[in-house]
Amino acid sequence: MINITANGREVILKSTETITDYLARNQYRPERIAVELNGEILPKSNYANTMLKDGDILEVVSFVGGG
Repeated sequence: MINITANGREVILKSTETITDYLARNQYRPERIAVELNGEILPKSNYANTMLKDGDILEVVSFVGGG
């Protein structure tokens, strides 16, 4: 099991997964978000090859349009 913090909440993952896997499982739309991993903005091009590890701190920020 892998323990991470996602948007301020403890999350336990049953197995390793990529950022892309995590986002899809939680129904995020990659074109409408920004991801920060351990205090660093993660380029979208790295989502598929970045594995979440025990102790990681993940922040997902959604962009909302409006007027």
